[in-house]
Amino acid sequence: MKPLDVAIVGAGAAGVAAGRHLAASGLDVLLIEATDRIGGRAHTAFHDGLPFDLGCGWLHSADRNGWAALAPELGFHIDRTTPPWGVQFRDLGFPEADQRAARAAFARFEQRLREAPSGSDRASDLLDPNDRWTPYLEALSTYINGTELEQLSIRDYLAYADAETGVNWRVTEGYGSLVAAAAKDVPVALNIAVTGIDASGRTLRLTSARGEVEAERVIVTVSTDVLASGAIRLPPRASDHIDAAGALPLGLADKIIFKLSDCDGFEPDTQVLGNPSVKRTATYHLRPFGRPLIEGFVGGEAAREFEADGDAFAAFARDELAGLFGSGIRRRLEPIAQSRWGRQPFARGSYSHARPGHAAARAVLAGGVDGRLFFAGEACSMQDFSTAHGALQTGLAAARAILDSRGA
Repeated sequence: MKPLDVAIVGAGAAGVAAGRHLAASGLDVLLIEATDRIGGRAHTAFHDGLPFDLGCGWLHSADRNGWAALAPELGFHIDRTTPPWGVQFRDLGFPEADQRAARAAFARFEQRLREAPSGSDRASDLLDPNDRWTPYLEALSTYINGTELEQLSIRDYLAYADAETGVNWRVTEGYGSLVAAAAKDVPVALNIAVTGIDASGRTLRLTSARGEVEAERVIVTVSTDVLASGAIRLPPRASDHIDAAGALPLGLADKIIFKLSDCDGFEPDTQVLGNPSVKRTATYHLRPFGRPLIEGFVGGEAAREFEADGDAFAAFARDELAGLFGSGIRRRLEPIAQSRWGRQPFARGSYSHARPGHAAARAVLAGGVDGRLFFAGEACSMQDFSTAHGALQTGLAAARAILDSRGA
């Protein structure tokens, strides 16, 4: 069989973006995906015809987000409603005055991060243990970064914070559905887990349990935890990429979706926080898009704990919601879906963060090898990591690098 021009390992946001660009340039391209669907950590599920995102759900920095620009072209609709977490939480044991104080504590903490001594790069070192809102700050980190502040590089965090525009929109039909639809003109092979890439010959040889594929060039878009695990044997010259992946682990953030049997008392697109005084708590988006749903969100150590016990997240969320709305709400909640990204073997987590002292690992991971092997994915983005639009940008960058290497 004639070798492919380009094989792309992983059909998530980065792989789809790269595949679209290269296929449109006339190259012979194949997206090779280990799972049974397109989208990666963008995944829209359905219940009784209602879509909801179990992976990324917000078009962050939407005013410069490539997926927001692409959505209308593919027939998707953008909802520009201000996110409830961008305004304030409902006052259910978290009065407005306390919310202002908590936001002020977060602003002070970010300022301390910006003023940190050059030798300090561990975010938790800048916490004030005497501040009433320190547990709140820790909880926010598990939502934003998927990990606790002890594991977070200050330099890496600020690179994202300084680039975020604060404009956040949604895809009415689901972010995951948009990413999957973008692959419609790209050849895709599903249920094929690549286990090795051999660069010793004239072409690159990709191996899997289902056989081999040869390609002139390859883009690897799998998650950092998959790379660091050694699940894919890379050429020796890519060993620095494996090390970089280990310095950019995936944090964990999971969702649980409840269907509401009665929406009375639940205003559409509002938000509540389980307990603002503790780190181990979840946030709840009430009736997204006005639908009869509640989306619970939890991250960090709590998410890992809940993944280890299949029913723990549902029980925890019910208890927190009952504490906010009264015990009667339990009868109105039907759990219909739950993500477990840490237990997905071809993801192993949610989105990347740099360990303290390792922000520079992103540039290493994004580098190519011998003009034939390229890398893309959210972790390769210098400032938009942890997002689907960051993944898209790196996929396009890898595709353009391949076209340049071919003299196109």
